[in-house]
Amino acid sequence: MKKKLILRGILGFPLGITIGYCITILISLVWADGYYSPCVPELISVMGNEIYAVLFQALLSGLLGAGFGASSVIWEIESWSIVKQTGIYFGIVSVIMMPVAYFTYWMEHSMAGFLSYFGIFVLIFVMIWILQFVWGKQMVKKMNANLYKVKNDE
Repeated sequence: MKKKLILRGILGFPLGITIGYCITILISLVWADGYYSPCVPELISVMGNEIYAVLFQALLSGLLGAGFGASSVIWEIESWSIVKQTGIYFGIVSVIMMPVAYFTYWMEHSMAGFLSYFGIFVLIFVMIWILQFVWGKQMVKKMNANLYKVKNDE
């Protein structure tokens, strides 16, 4: 389990940077009037220049990916209920996500900004959880159908 946790964390780091970079491209396409906006202006201001801001954001995006990747081993603990797995996973990724969002200025630095960002995070988490649950249920149905077919063919 420790080996999987470490490996997924290591693999999650570059994946987090990649996803973060893709998000900046999408945001630039929608809101930047034809310009590339690698990070929010507030972060550039705090970091002193754009390259330091981008490096800082890339590092935190990598840490975010590593955290999500490493904590994914929770879904393989078969002795835990789906409710326990979901609750613990959500708690861990929330503790990782919210400080990263705060320090990269992805959220407004106010209670309203925090609550708004957290609400969007919860909504996305729930949507992804439901999609994965439905997909998993379909896979179980297919496996059961195949087992039933094999059993009846004997």
